[in-house]
Amino acid sequence: MHAVPSFPSRRSAPARSGGLSRASIVDVAARAGVSVATVSRALRDMPNVSPATRDRVLAAAEELDYTVSPLASGLVTGRINAIGVVLPYAGRWFFAEALRGIEEVLRGQGYDLILHVLADDDRRAQFFQTLPLRRRVDGVIIVALPLDSREIGALRSLGVPLTGVAEPLTGVHGERVDNVGAARLAVQHLINLGHRRIGCIGGDLNGPERFSVPGWRTQGYREALTLAGIEPRSGWERDGRFTADGGELAMTALLSQPGGAPTAVFCQSDEMAFGALRALRHSGLRCPDDVSIVGLDDHELAHTFDLTTVAQPVAAQGAAAARWLLHQLAGASTEGPEPVGADVNFHEVRLVLRRTTGRPPA
Repeated sequence: MHAVPSFPSRRSAPARSGGLSRASIVDVAARAGVSVATVSRALRDMPNVSPATRDRVLAAAEELDYTVSPLASGLVTGRINAIGVVLPYAGRWFFAEALRGIEEVLRGQGYDLILHVLADDDRRAQFFQTLPLRRRVDGVIIVALPLDSREIGALRSLGVPLTGVAEPLTGVHGERVDNVGAARLAVQHLINLGHRRIGCIGGDLNGPERFSVPGWRTQGYREALTLAGIEPRSGWERDGRFTADGGELAMTALLSQPGGAPTAVFCQSDEMAFGALRALRHSGLRCPDDVSIVGLDDHELAHTFDLTTVAQPVAAQGAAAARWLLHQLAGASTEGPEPVGADVNFHEVRLVLRRTTGRPPA
């Protein structure tokens, strides 16, 4: 006759003073007759637990009405099963797309996402002074947020893996596109169509935010012109603030330039291109008959506006950052600087031809 495992009766469940105390992971381990570490592995559905043991643990947890506490689990496993994501904005398209890619990967692996939006200088200073991430996350993803050496050092003091999306971070793994090359591709398309009077709507190169993307894309714009023997005009470079309203104002300024307006404009983001198209309509001009416009991003509304653009895989960059971080957690040591922390994974871009670009007017 086979021996039948003996389980404590339901009456042996931990006493609940006033009906408010709850069973702990130690209680579940005692009920199932296994170690606390085994309970943690079984409840997280890890592969190194036998089906019979997992069934015993699940049965014990159900009998005790046990709810997993991430903090308690972290005491046993050293993991919280949460990843911190730090970014400057949450509502703009690029950041929402990057978050979508990150969240899909984390959710698939049972990780929570803890979001920190550093929307202004006060919030940023408070964040790095208090570091609310401490002991609450297993890793950190920084999305399109420039950080100085002091801020990177503060994050490194957490002793967890770090990775970034879009912005370069000294000594930190990155996922991004070649913004210089992407801009060159967009402007070269206009040059191939025969345009020589090409303006640019981008970001403030001297702004306090210290974002790298506007500088890179302006560099690509200038390089494409120079290679084609076209001298860049400083008056044809306008700050569109990476918003539709900013793009409209910048386009209006370009149309009123002394000596005539450009016949084509490279917008460093699709959102600025949408505003530029609105400015053309308000001015009674047609696109591309009078002015051609090319964007960069392949925003979800680019198809609606029939906008020619250079597409970048934003969600894929976020997803790749999350996968890299989870890979580090699966096996790499996080003590000190990551041995491969400074490498960058570049994602491909591609030109998407629609109807906002054509040959220059006669």
